[in-house]
Amino acid sequence: MNNMTFYGKSLLFLGAHPDDIELGCGALLADLVGQSEVYCMTFSDNQKNPELKNLVQEHYNSMHVLGLRDDQIELGSYETRRFPDFRQDILQKMLELRKQHQPEIVFVNTPKDIHQDHQTLTEEATRAFRGTTVLGYDVLRSSYGFFPHFLAEVSEKAVETKIAALAEYKTYANRYYFSPDIIRATAIRHGALAERPFAEGFDIIRIVGQFSKIS
Repeated sequence: MNNMTFYGKSLLFLGAHPDDIELGCGALLADLVGQSEVYCMTFSDNQKNPELKNLVQEHYNSMHVLGLRDDQIELGSYETRRFPDFRQDILQKMLELRKQHQPEIVFVNTPKDIHQDHQTLTEEATRAFRGTTVLGYDVLRSSYGFFPHFLAEVSEKAVETKIAALAEYKTYANRYYFSPDIIRATAIRHGALAERPFAEGFDIIRIVGQFSKIS
């Protein structure tokens, strides 16, 4: 079986909160590191909550496990659950990221996500990255009605790396969606949809393509 080959020299991953990117597409990210220019921007550090004081370091630790360097990771300070109040500032930041990185593919939360911060991020990404391919990833706990119409095959090693990366979030150790069994089962289920061993699933917000004949 042949896969459709997709490629981007510059890839931008956007998340509302620490853990979003890793939960939604950590395995794909682990497979991509070193193959493309990758930049990850998470908009909230969740530091208004005193129970989450270790989250910033855990996020960096998690991203390091996936293979990213510090200069590929950015963590903002927008207040959690108040993203709708900062919509214009978030849009402006995305426009700056677009100018700086000129991404060919942008990854962001699925439009099926009901969290107000995730919704705002996706809506503004759709505006900021007109003319760019945008794919929506799933964060299990807050997505309803998500079905992946774009399936990206990932390696078993990448799935295990994703599990190891999420294990760095000691703060969230008891949350069900951090369970290695659930993470692995989701990758197997998406793989089954694609008739592959493992995959991560996305919905298509926008695809911009050009067909080329094989020479």
